[in-house]
Amino acid sequence: MKQFDGSPLLREITENQRRLQFINDLQLPRPNRTRVFAVSNQKGGVGKTTSTVNIAVALASKGLNVVVIDLDPQGNASTALNIPHHGDVKGIYNVLTEGIPFGNVLATSSESANLLVAPATIDLAGAEIEIVTGLDQGAWNGLLKRALDAYIATAPNRPDYVFIDCPPSLGILTVNAFVAATEVLIPIQCEYYALEGVQQLLGNIERVRAYLNPALDISTVLLTMFDNRTKLAVGVVEEVRKHFATQVLDTIIPRSVRVSEAPGYAQTVITYDRSNSGAIAYLEAAGEIAIRGAQNGR
Repeated sequence: MKQFDGSPLLREITENQRRLQFINDLQLPRPNRTRVFAVSNQKGGVGKTTSTVNIAVALASKGLNVVVIDLDPQGNASTALNIPHHGDVKGIYNVLTEGIPFGNVLATSSESANLLVAPATIDLAGAEIEIVTGLDQGAWNGLLKRALDAYIATAPNRPDYVFIDCPPSLGILTVNAFVAATEVLIPIQCEYYALEGVQQLLGNIERVRAYLNPALDISTVLLTMFDNRTKLAVGVVEEVRKHFATQVLDTIIPRSVRVSEAPGYAQTVITYDRSNSGAIAYLEAAGEIAIRGAQNGR
């Protein structure tokens, strides 16, 4: 049996157990005020929704109050968090187009009692047309902010974190997210053309900051889908760290079959398989976001 003691698999299992025990014992600080993140990348398939829901669940599992706003008409965040989002459900569409109070559309996720979700229904796909034809620009770009601010001011349990899962494009919904948020979280996959579209995203964020929301800060960059067997992935990590020296998290999310499987069971990987390396990485990323925020006075 001794011949297997130093095997790579055994070392990985032992290291994962150590990391999981550490994060389970870690107490995360509660922010001074609600931190509102727009999770955005105009390039699809980078782990945007996966990162949104797993970081949200990770923070909620540590006793923090978390809200997820599913602003992507595909509704994938709602699915992953096991929230009904069929046509009869009241969701973020009704908040934006009918003025329904934000708190009235929130549903508690089965992932955590501390996690509330504003679901995306299929109607959200047509919301941009309804909004832009019904209101002038000065009104429509602040719809989400007004609704969210009113909720935060009166919520019985003030949310510590709000994560807005944005569509993979810059339209009215994404602009509303940028106006409502104070921070942007950009997931970047460790693959070819990783930074493709990111410069355009940064330019759009700068325009929103200049004209609509000067408080918006690109505070967090998260590297996803990392495969340490390829030189390309290692090179992408180095490149991203050069571009975003202060914003990129130390934690890197590895490519994992379990992470991909979990949404099929209406779960996040943290609930589906907490001991998996992907789940542990998301728990560590959430802890890093909370601790960095406290260090920076957030």
